[in-house]
Amino acid sequence: MIKRGEQAPDFELFATPDQKISLSELADRNVVLVFYPADWSPVCSDELTIFNQAHKLFDKYDATVLGISVDSRWCHMSFAKDRNYHFPLLADFHPKGAVSKLFDVYDEVEGESKRAIILIDKNKKINWTYLSPTAINPGVDGILEALEKLTNEKS
Repeated sequence: MIKRGEQAPDFELFATPDQKISLSELADRNVVLVFYPADWSPVCSDELTIFNQAHKLFDKYDATVLGISVDSRWCHMSFAKDRNYHFPLLADFHPKGAVSKLFDVYDEVEGESKRAIILIDKNKKINWTYLSPTAINPGVDGILEALEKLTNEKS
């Protein structure tokens, strides 16, 4: 997994069938990357629902949440609409897992992203990381504590 203090690699992925988002576009924001194995799986659905419910808390820290998996943009579109998610799901679909590999959170055996959370500060440095067992929903407490600490360090 990418290490704290490293420069986050820039990337660009589809957020909708016709719109891409790049990390460099979010230069004035902290960014929370939520890598997860697959749309529609029970643990991933629960994890992303918690991030969705905590959406306003992330705004408090000038943080943008981006979900990333190897599912296609069309799959993400259907999943996000069904679950009423209010943050982008990015398709690390082709080449499969390229961004997950950049952050060293790609599971070569399973062919999917590992369950990981990465906090990137406004200077695009890795500030905090967490790798969770695939079957465990890590929730948002750890990332919210990391954002609080980051905010206090900058004050």
